Amino acid sequence: MVGYGPEDHHFVIELTYNYGVGDYRLGNDFLGLALQSSQAVHNAREQGWPLTEVKSGVFETMAPGGYKIHLENKKQPETDPVQKVTLGVSDLKRALNYWSDLIGMKVYNKDKEKQRVVLGFADDQCKLELQDIGEAVDHGTAFGRIAFSCPKEELPGIEALMKQQNQKILTPLVSLDTPGKATVQVVILADPDGHEICFVGDEAFRELSQVDPNGSQLLDSAMAADKSDEWFAQHKMQKASA
Repeated sequence: MVGYGPEDHHFVIELTYNYGVGDYRLGNDFLGLALQSSQAVHNAREQGWPLTEVKSGVFETMAPGGYKIHLENKKQPETDPVQKVTLGVSDLKRALNYWSDLIGMKVYNKDKEKQRVVLGFADDQCKLELQDIGEAVDHGTAFGRIAFSCPKEELPGIEALMKQQNQKILTPLVSLDTPGKATVQVVILADPDGHEICFVGDEAFRELSQVDPNGSQLLDSAMAADKSDEWFAQHKMQKASA
């Protein structure tokens, strides 16, 4: 998990690395991440990372896996620098009905000409942008899910509403044990375009999502210890494509 602060108040990204997989096929489902951080722009320039100015003060770059990131060259806010996440949808009206009327997100902005809408649960949190792509959504093999925490007593109601509306439930309400830690309750849904949405009980989630002060060091050590590329080379094998 990486982010600009604790998951209680910040949007964080979960990066998953599979030793035997060499690459993933990207789809048109995840369209990018937007950050407000002049420091990020400075860091990219200093390290020679490719930047393309797509409009005044906004630069597009690409993570190693091919994911687009837009950097706004403004002072990093005291709240979360992650401003929005953009998902592609095949029918904006249908998607808006799901995310606003059923999920309960507030509409912050609509752009009929560009066929996109921005939603969120709170003014000071990362927003979700839905962009109509005019075709079926292809999740490729690199797709993930978006997750929200809420009071655990709301989870049965979320599940019941989706059943009532004949919406897809990928994982019915279930308790997941974490040895030595909290037991969390989750329900996992899918919107009309197949975007996976996980709702997790906030009380236990707060315990599991505490920041590990040694997290960066542990990650660096794990990456340094990864010899999978050498192993595949020695055995004259290639990592599979997912």
